[in-house]
Amino acid sequence: PPPRPPPAAIAAIEVFDGTPTAASIAAHCTASATSHLVAASSNATKDVAPRVAAALGASPVMDVVDIVDAATFVRPMYAGNALATVSVGPTPTLVVTVRPTAFEKAGDDAAARPAPASVTDAALEADARAPVVLSSSSSSGGDRPDLATAKSVVSGGRGMKAGEHFALLEALAAQVPAGAVGASRAAVDAGMVPNELQVGQTGKVVAPDLYVAVGISGAIQHLSGMKESKVIVAVNKDAEAPIFQVADYGLVADLFDAVPEMTEKLAASDP
Repeated sequence: PPPRPPPAAIAAIEVFDGTPTAASIAAHCTASATSHLVAASSNATKDVAPRVAAALGASPVMDVVDIVDAATFVRPMYAGNALATVSVGPTPTLVVTVRPTAFEKAGDDAAARPAPASVTDAALEADARAPVVLSSSSSSGGDRPDLATAKSVVSGGRGMKAGEHFALLEALAAQVPAGAVGASRAAVDAGMVPNELQVGQTGKVVAPDLYVAVGISGAIQHLSGMKESKVIVAVNKDAEAPIFQVADYGLVADLFDAVPEMTEKLAASDP
């Protein structure tokens, strides 16, 4: 491919705080002649970004994993099995969401960065005509790191059989660096754990240094949310489970025997 142009200088950045509605964001972008509206991919932005784009008469580019230039982006398709390079035609404001896990953190080399831009708070207020009704709430509790940014993730699937068995994964996660607990869609749908722990195409996309899949078969929906992990370890009693096709290390064993033993050995090796 042809060499990429150097990053263009960003004149100014405005930060949206609070919960402004799509209409107020779109109106502000129009009034301020905003060139790009960029947000991290999340359940919230999956809802808001297309609404803002529709109000602006633009097509949103979602889940970007690479940036070619100011109007050309790479995004996954077909549950991550294909990558598409998307070029956006002329539009007053380009709406983009990016997967934070697809980009490395900025280094310390100041020479490699463009000139710093001024950052201001857009100070948009929520629209009182769009009330939010809280139907239910749940929390995983504990002091584990955030799932989306954790260095290590220990996830359980249908093989966990019951929510109380996720205590085994909590204990294992406590023995790995900055470990968080996740779950497959099957485990969430079965009511074992709250939705906030779901990893996959319809959950959170993670790319930790270590991903441990326990009792997870490896459906495409789940793989699309974790296959970019640096090291993948799978524990499953089914030797034919698809998860072993993407795993760097696999253990064919009963998780109720293997996980406590793994936890014990890790605890014993901790200086």
